[in-house]
Amino acid sequence: MIANEQLRSTDILSREKILSDYRLACESRQVSLLGRRDVMGGRAKFGIFGDGKELAQLAAARAFNRGDFRSGYYRDQTFVAALGELTWIEFFAQLYAHTDLAADPNTGGRSMNGHYATRWLDDKGLWRNQTELYNSVCDISPTAGQIPRSVGLAYASKLYRNNPGLNGLTNFSHHGDEIVFATIGDASTSQGMFWETMNAAGVLQVPLMMSIWDDGYGISVPIEYQTVKASISKAMAGFQRDADDKGIEILTVKGWDYVALLETYQQAADICRQEHVPVLVHVQELTQPQGHSTSGSHERYKSKERLQWEAEHDCNPIFRKWILENGYATNDELDTIETEAKEKAKSARASAWTSFQESMKSDYDEVLDLIQQAARHHAKSSDLMTIREELRHEFMPLRRDATSAVRRALRVLRHDNTPARQQLHDWLERSNTANADRFHSHLYSESPDSPMLIKGTPARYSDDSQVVDGYQLLQHYFDNLFAHDPRVVALGEDVGQIGDVNQGFAGLQEKYGEIRITDTGIRETTIIGQGIGLAMRGLKPIVEIQYFDYVYYALATLTDDLATLLYRTKGGQKAPVIIRTRGHRLEGIWHSGSPLAAMLGSLRGLHILAPRNMTQAVGFYNTLIKGDDPALLIESLNGYRLKEKQPENLADFCVPLGVPDVLRVGTDVTVVTYGSMCRIVFEAANQLAQLGINVEVIDVQTLLPFDVHQTIVESIKKTNRVIFADEDVPGGASAYMMQQVVEGQNAYRYLDSPPRTISAKAHRPPYGSDGDYFSKPNVDDVVETVYALMSEAEPERYPKI
Repeated sequence: MIANEQLRSTDILSREKILSDYRLACESRQVSLLGRRDVMGGRAKFGIFGDGKELAQLAAARAFNRGDFRSGYYRDQTFVAALGELTWIEFFAQLYAHTDLAADPNTGGRSMNGHYATRWLDDKGLWRNQTELYNSVCDISPTAGQIPRSVGLAYASKLYRNNPGLNGLTNFSHHGDEIVFATIGDASTSQGMFWETMNAAGVLQVPLMMSIWDDGYGISVPIEYQTVKASISKAMAGFQRDADDKGIEILTVKGWDYVALLETYQQAADICRQEHVPVLVHVQELTQPQGHSTSGSHERYKSKERLQWEAEHDCNPIFRKWILENGYATNDELDTIETEAKEKAKSARASAWTSFQESMKSDYDEVLDLIQQAARHHAKSSDLMTIREELRHEFMPLRRDATSAVRRALRVLRHDNTPARQQLHDWLERSNTANADRFHSHLYSESPDSPMLIKGTPARYSDDSQVVDGYQLLQHYFDNLFAHDPRVVALGEDVGQIGDVNQGFAGLQEKYGEIRITDTGIRETTIIGQGIGLAMRGLKPIVEIQYFDYVYYALATLTDDLATLLYRTKGGQKAPVIIRTRGHRLEGIWHSGSPLAAMLGSLRGLHILAPRNMTQAVGFYNTLIKGDDPALLIESLNGYRLKEKQPENLADFCVPLGVPDVLRVGTDVTVVTYGSMCRIVFEAANQLAQLGINVEVIDVQTLLPFDVHQTIVESIKKTNRVIFADEDVPGGASAYMMQQVVEGQNAYRYLDSPPRTISAKAHRPPYGSDGDYFSKPNVDDVVETVYALMSEAEPERYPKI
């Protein structure tokens, strides 16, 4: 390989930059080697590294500008280091799970190594200027999980370039010039997320550069079992743009060819940045010098011939040979660089390990002293000293070891009332507070913009307030919202031209343009990905999953990426996207679902809202637009044609999160429900009144958060009986509500009868009105369940039906 003369005459291939790249490649390789050694030696739990990909990542970083975004995965250490966004001390700190943000600013020890994140939020949780940063969206481990959001990040550039209303948001974009560098391993391109994203990117024509690190394997499975034609670029040839059709640009390059990599990435970046055309860069003939990860050795599944081929195609030795052949350095100079790289890696490792140990040493020493003091002249001194000695001899002690020792000591001292016992209690309380911050904080926003800080503003009515269908109320609301906030965009299947399947956006695309209210293909995963990426870049997307049952298509992206984002970056990144859907009751197996339990188990980190009507939905939308948390809002599918009085302050009234609404005051039984069930329970309560039973009906309104002021237990103190009713499966969201109230609010103290639940059948509802009646809770079910509860308590007054 001889350097291109044109390139060689420019600054691109200056000796200084070439040797700087070689130095960084050598350093990155050394930290990979030492990282594996640390896992094998017990210092770290697991390791996965980017060795064998160094040159390609250096070339990609050369084309990366301030304001651009990387949406990658756990192999990208060289890429991030080349941008100046990762030091090797930080690399090792993350490997050791150092919880101090000063040590691991990426995730505060919450993610395993190789998960990098630019802190684009300040200490208060407010936006920094993204255009001044080399932005990395926090990596996630699920294969291809990083890909759906990349289409949204790139789509944001298209909006910033083409919507003049966004020109003032200069902290997020410079005229849409930002491009997105997505990275993925070749085996993970078998995932549907990848294909859906590339199709969406080609349709949307957005500046997404997709780099595929192709080392020929997915752990032990070779590419012949992964990809048709054993080549993702060949498999995707039909996506290639031409003179007649839009599409994507496909480029291929060898991962050991330094000059070709530089040229390819500059060409790809120019196409993306200038033309807003997606580009796929297939980087071939990469290697894995240490195998897939620290979980095993690749000698188990690679032949001797393959291992020999990998040694011969290792990008770092080939880079060294090219430097020597082209006269950029001597053997001695490169030997010096390699020696210094080894020393720098060792020094970073030692510094990170010392810092990690020192961060825990004061607690460790204090606990040893406290237990020793407690043991002095104590009848159970031997037991306490055994605990102390076990802690003292712990190999590489962690915070858990000191905490566990204190908890065990307190059990020994449970009968004492001494200063020594109190000191241990005080230490444990301080430790628990500190560890709550280290390990549990930032599941939801803690910023001044948190939606939890938004107080309720009641809906205001007058004698002249219109009575309209629910869908018209939404339509009027969205019209006003889009008129006053240029950041708001809406997208989803059938959202644009026909104004969504229930007409909430009817006529609004024509009024505000396709750039703001947009139809999409049938691709739920990337609809969510689009929303996540847009929200990450300062916009306010409302993205639609057409029916609640369809949410499963996007569940992996929702739970793995969106729900964990703020938490896994310890408040460093956020994506306040609003997911709008409709559910509960319509017709049949796939259009009547109410899978709240699945959402509650998967989406901690999102708010989950189930308004009973469209007025409440509007109040929640106002709250969420003002806030900075993501949320799932489920509109009642059978409520769009029901009449509602339209508030005079439609644009301003807010429904607070976590505050139930008492719909009917009663004295005998409390029934707790939400969504479409509110109407059913309310009607049942009216019928029960004719039977002499006075029911209090409570609409919880939001399931996450749930009853933050403990309204429900106050009702139970009055009625002494409670039923939790919903349309989920048995043991689903009704069981969740019961746990929150009976256990979480200690309501068991006030119950005179066992708590009960009313839920749907275990199967999905059959098609037709009879299928609904016999499968979902109905008025008769509620009446009879409440009556049976009262009959059990007062059989003479309420004889069995």
